[in-house]
This record gives sequence, structure tokens and C-alpha cells, in this order.
Amino acid sequence: MIRMFLRTIGWGVFVVLLVGCSVFPLRKESASAPSHIMHSRSAAYHYSLGILHALNENPDEAIREMEEALRIDPDSAYLAGELASLYMERGDAEKALAICRRTLEKHPNDGDIRLLLGGFYLNGKDYANAAAEYRRVVDLQPKNAMALFYLGTSLAELKRFDEAIAAFRELLAIDPEHFMGNYYLARLLSDMKRYDEATTGFKKVLSVRPEFEPAMIDLAILYEKQRKIPEAIEVYRNAVDLFPARIQARIKLGELYLREQRYDEAEEAFREVLKLDAGNREVRMTLALVSLERGKNEQAIGMLTALLREYPTEYRIMYLLGTTYEDIRADDAALDVLQGIPASSEYFGSAQIRIGMMLKKRHEVDKAVDSLRRAIAKKKDIPGLYAYLASLYEEGKKYSEAEELLREGLRLSPESVDLHFGLGVLFEKTDRFEESVLSMRTVLRLEPDHAEALNFIGYMYADRGIHLEEAEKMIRRALELKPGNGYMIDSLGWVCFRQNRMEEAIRYLKEASEILPEDAAILEHLGDVYLQSGHLVEAAEAYDKAIRYNPGSDLLKKKRDSLRQGNAP
Repeated sequence: MIRMFLRTIGWGVFVVLLVGCSVFPLRKESASAPSHIMHSRSAAYHYSLGILHALNENPDEAIREMEEALRIDPDSAYLAGELASLYMERGDAEKALAICRRTLEKHPNDGDIRLLLGGFYLNGKDYANAAAEYRRVVDLQPKNAMALFYLGTSLAELKRFDEAIAAFRELLAIDPEHFMGNYYLARLLSDMKRYDEATTGFKKVLSVRPEFEPAMIDLAILYEKQRKIPEAIEVYRNAVDLFPARIQARIKLGELYLREQRYDEAEEAFREVLKLDAGNREVRMTLALVSLERGKNEQAIGMLTALLREYPTEYRIMYLLGTTYEDIRADDAALDVLQGIPASSEYFGSAQIRIGMMLKKRHEVDKAVDSLRRAIAKKKDIPGLYAYLASLYEEGKKYSEAEELLREGLRLSPESVDLHFGLGVLFEKTDRFEESVLSMRTVLRLEPDHAEALNFIGYMYADRGIHLEEAEKMIRRALELKPGNGYMIDSLGWVCFRQNRMEEAIRYLKEASEILPEDAAILEHLGDVYLQSGHLVEAAEAYDKAIRYNPGSDLLKKKRDSLRQGNAP
């Protein structure tokens, strides 16, 4: 029974067993004549025929013989388990489960049947029932290593992590060298960010099996999470040395180099992968990305074009090629490529927004609007299309059209953060303060850590001189989420100004203006604070700079001229 059981459980556990199934001994009954657990030689005869048919891959005949054996000996839990395994292997899960349940009515304390039933549940991703069955087996057989192992895996799938750890530790108390128990426990501890314990666990696994590649990869990833980059690189390189013909460690090493912006080493690692797997599409795409990061746009275009010839319906490649053309300002080529992405692709919305942005950049706003309208007609459930088109209407001061479009999008996608945010911006532009705050608070209900919404409300409050304590908390939270953001630092400076904390206000606004030196609004804020602080020369300089970047602002000119005429307070 156990032999068949191992072939029917879920793929994730099957992989584990593939590399470590020797830790789970077969039932002795499976390797010898089962007559001692059957009440009839005739039943044993049909059982033997069933086993032969199963070995010869004749599942229907095997089931027929096993059914006959169970008909002759209906009280045999062993035969019931073998038949249930055959049913499961053929895909008749309902029959398999029915047999197990009937058998347990007669033999409620049969641990093997419960173990088998737990496996069926696990195979069907019914982790709650799987855990319940494995727990019953452990209650019946406290030292059953297999039941404890699968109990731990089932509880982990249910995110009952403390119970899962307890199950694995119970297993290791029985068998400290249980290889897969140690490995799964280490993985679970890593997922729970208990990094020191996880590191110890992986090292223990590798001390028993130094060549176990999955543990090496997991240990390297664990080092990456802790920003222990040299240690991660060392583990990946060890894996490459041990398994020169495998590619997983090489790919992971290349990805790490890429994240660390060590482009030469990343490219070398990926090219080594291609020596082993020349057609690897993902690695070839990654090499194109490396070329882009290094500014080798023409090389990247050549690689992506070659890939697209091989995979003409791989729209991810098409999208990346289009955006690369855009980056080198080959807009016609970019438009041609991006327009080839159909509405059925997940990249359609992003491609259409890119098309709209390029047309707008070429001062062809009407064409951009028409293009986005056609895109929405083809695919009505992409919130980003509504949001970007609404922003074009807003820039043209077509506020009613923008609002109508955003509301249309929200009827189809009522939980869209982008659309609620866009509506909040629109309300602010049209002096509908309360509605703007309400929309932004809806954004925060849907996404509590939406930095832009936090900053938006905080700035609106600061600008009106209301709820300043709450405004500061929201802006500081936004900066925690996006440290170094110039607009958010400007908001923090403005709220300090409203609280009459002038030195802090000047410090933050100067920092913001250094990050965004051409932003006229930030320079105007800085000028206002300097003016109120009595730093008239600095105020005039700030206003002059602001006018340079926003020469059409009458308000800025009025502030500067008033200051020069000595009318400042």
C-alpha cells in the first residue's frame, strides 16, 4: 500500500520523496505474501494477480482482481487500502475516499488507512482534513515518523506555523537525523524570518548530505534575505562547482549579481547557463535586461528581436522590445511594436498606456485620447486605461469628462486603488476638498500603505492649516514607505511651516529642492518660508529660481516684485 501511496500524493511532497524517500521504509507486508493479514487463500490469490497486473501497468485488471479479493475478504483493511491506492492512481478519488471511510467505520484505529486517507486529502490540497488524519495517526502511533512529517507539512500549508514547527520537532526528537524533517523545518523557520535557527538547520542538512542542492539554494537565499551577499555568493559558487552541469545555482547567482548591479559577473553567469541550455528563453531575456542596464540598447534590441522571431506570441518580449525602442527615442518603431500586442494579452493595458504617453509627448493629445478610447472599447476591465485617459482630460481641463470616465471605470472595478486615487486628485483640482479626502481615505482602506495617498491627505491638511498633527504623522509614514521622496519631504517641510517650526521647515524644503531642483512649487514653498522667517535675500533667490521653471506664474512674479519693492512683512 505504501508503495502506491507514495505515487499519489501532491507534486511538492513527491519531489521531496524523490530525493529522500529512503527515510520512509516500505511496509513489510508489501514486500511479502500478505496471507497472514487475509482470511482466505482465495483472496490472497486475487490480490497477487492484482499486484502483477499493477506491475505490468494494467490498472483496470489490477482493480478488478483487487475488488474480487476484497469481496471475498471484506473485513481486510489491508486489501481495502491497496484497492483505494489503485483507485487513486487511476484518478477515481471519490471511490478511493469512500473505501477508506467505510474501512475506518470497521477499523477506526487502523493507522495505515488513516495515513492513506491523509495522503488523499493532501493530494487534493484539503490540508485541514489531511492534518486531522495525520494527527489521529500520531495519537495512535506516537512514533510514526511519516505521519509526523506530513502533519508538519499540512499544518505549514494551513499557515499554522507554530503547530507545524512543533510537529517537526516531535519528529526530530524521535529521529534527530531525519533528513527531510530537518530540511522542511529549516525552510519553515526561514519563511518565519527566524534566520539564525534556519541557518543552523540548513547547515545540519548539508552536514549530512553536502551534495543536496535544494538546501544549498535555500541557504544562499536565506543569506540574501539577510543581506549577507558574500556568504550567498560563496554558497551559490559551491553549488556550481558541485553540479557544473546544472543551471539553477548559476541562474540564482546571476540574478544576485544583477540585483547588486555587478553586471559583468551577471552576464558571465548567464552566458554560462546558455552554454548548458542554449535555448533558455528566460535567461536570454535576462541577458537582454542586463544589456539594457548597461546602456547597451542596440545589443538588447538585437537579442529581443531574435527572441521575438522565435516566440512571436510571447507578448512580454514584445512589450520589452517596444519600451526599449521608446528608451532610445525610436518612437515610430516603439509604436509599431506595442500596437501589435492584442487585447488578450496581460501586457495590453501597459502597452496602450505607453502608446498614449508617447503620443502625448509628441503633442498628439487627440490621437492619444482616441487610441485610449479604442483600447477601452476592446478591453473594459483595465483600470489603468481609465486612469491615464482621465489624466489627459484633466490636463485639458475637461473635468466633467474625466470624472465621468473615472466613475465608469469604478463601476466595473469598484476596488481599483488607481481609480479612487485619480478621483481624489480630480476632486482636489475642482475644489471639492471633502470629496477628495473621502476618495483618498478609500484608497487607504484598500491599501493602508499607499504612500501617495498618505502624502496627499497630509499635504492638503497642511495647506489648509488643519489637522496638522495627523497630517505630520501621515506624511512621515509616507516617507517611511518611500524614503528620499522629494515631494513628500516638501510636504513635511510645509506642515512644519504651518506649525511655525521654521528652522525644520527650511531644512526639509532645502532638502526637497536639492532632490527636485527644477520644481517651481517646492522653490515657492522655500521662498515663502524664508520670507516669513525674515530671510529676504534667500526668499528672493528662491522666487527667482521658481519663476525660471514656471515663467507663466503671475503669483510668483507678484511675490518677487512685492519683496523687491520692500512690501514684505
